[in-house]
Amino acid sequence: MDFVGLVTSSDFIVSVLAAVSVAAIVFTFGAQFSDNKDMKSRIKKVAVERERLRVEEISRLRGEDKHARRIADNSNTVKNIVERFSLKKAFADDKTALNLARAGYRGPAAITTFVFLRFVVPIGMTVFSLLYFVFIFNKEGPLFMSITYAIGVGIVSSYLPVILLKNKTTKRQQSIRSAWSDCLDLLLLCVESGMSIEHAFAKVAKEISTQSEELGEELTLTTAELSFLDKRSRAFDNMAQRTGLDEVKSVMTALIQSDKYGTSVGSSLRVMAEEGREMRMMAAEQKAAALPPKLTVPLILFFLPVLFIMIMTPALLTAFAVNGPN
Repeated sequence: MDFVGLVTSSDFIVSVLAAVSVAAIVFTFGAQFSDNKDMKSRIKKVAVERERLRVEEISRLRGEDKHARRIADNSNTVKNIVERFSLKKAFADDKTALNLARAGYRGPAAITTFVFLRFVVPIGMTVFSLLYFVFIFNKEGPLFMSITYAIGVGIVSSYLPVILLKNKTTKRQQSIRSAWSDCLDLLLLCVESGMSIEHAFAKVAKEISTQSEELGEELTLTTAELSFLDKRSRAFDNMAQRTGLDEVKSVMTALIQSDKYGTSVGSSLRVMAEEGREMRMMAAEQKAAALPPKLTVPLILFFLPVLFIMIMTPALLTAFAVNGPN
């Protein structure tokens, strides 16, 4: 059989096609295993990188940021007192941990310390006030009056930790609110430049810390949560709960909806950034409109008397000079 006949024979063609099919099948399965191997290695590298970033950010928060240094642990004495007297049942509720987180204090140690202070401060102030009223302020007065005054001081001082916590929360929220509009603009720039939302949060956290360390801390914690939580929506919701601000909650809700329905994150951030700028402008206009009524009382009490003195003094001096020699 000649070569042309061999090539054109049906058996040869079937054999060639079968060999090509087998080679294609082997190549397909081999490429799939190779891709899976490469995919696993890439996923492993990403996981290692996220873990490294998370450890770096947490260590930075604990070591470098002076405002982010929180109570890490309590002494055994404090823990024993809290557990022995069941102080958490008496002074803590479901919102205590959230209120402490909004003030910047996190973890079980912060709750234990807060509960301990609410228990110790009234007792200490009562004892100190009793000693002061009995031996210094009201030595010769009746003892029951000194005891009454001391109990009153103790009752009032029982609200001191709560008042200080609310004051700390208010200051923290004011700092976050003042820098939130700039934060949205930076997030929008990062997302539109091609960054992922995780890298955008990490980048903005470093940049915005110079303006508001509190907001930088919250963004850093959100970045860490985005790296190890199973759902992004949980990280966004946690940030909204920690800050307790409506403007932050609205932005986090928009990000959650974008992640859930697959809409553009950049479009959502652009709309929220425009609304944030409008709200900031409206707040500035409200402050400017409220300025004249606030200046009315100081103007009447301080400026007008001085103005009258400056106007009337030359006339009075002239009248006295004319009438004086006579």
